[in-house]
Amino acid sequence: MRGSSSALTTPAEVLLKYHDGPSDGVFTDGSSVPNPGPGGWGAVYVAGGEIVAESHGRDRDTTNNRMELTAIIEGADLVPVGTAATVHTDSRLAVQTINEWARGWERRGWKRKTGPVENLDLVKVAYALYRQRAELELQWIAAHVGYRWNEYADALASTWRREPT
Repeated sequence: MRGSSSALTTPAEVLLKYHDGPSDGVFTDGSSVPNPGPGGWGAVYVAGGEIVAESHGRDRDTTNNRMELTAIIEGADLVPVGTAATVHTDSRLAVQTINEWARGWERRGWKRKTGPVENLDLVKVAYALYRQRAELELQWIAAHVGYRWNEYADALASTWRREPT
């Protein structure tokens, strides 16, 4: 959600404003403002352009990356086990972490060549989840280019900013 113009746009407003992009899968987003600081995550599961399920949450002391990882974990849980789906995130770091780097880190005892693995608790959970759920594909999607469901996930992730504390 970095620098999003839709930071305080509601999910309902997103549905009125945006119409482009994929119409199936899970769309996730996470943010913190400032970073680190309070933050939120959002996930929406869509089939044929219709919302099947959605979820969002917050953390009072977090980072963007922790919220992105939380969103891809929570988003996967919206899809019934055995149902194929693409989980879209606009975090290249999260996609590379789970799809490319985690396997090697696991082989090396959850260590990177250049130092500790950041957010290791969430990385382990997400990596195990996506290995167990082969029917789910984690894929990057461009942020803030008007893709309806990515914008919707962004609005869910910033729900905490619109609600009283």
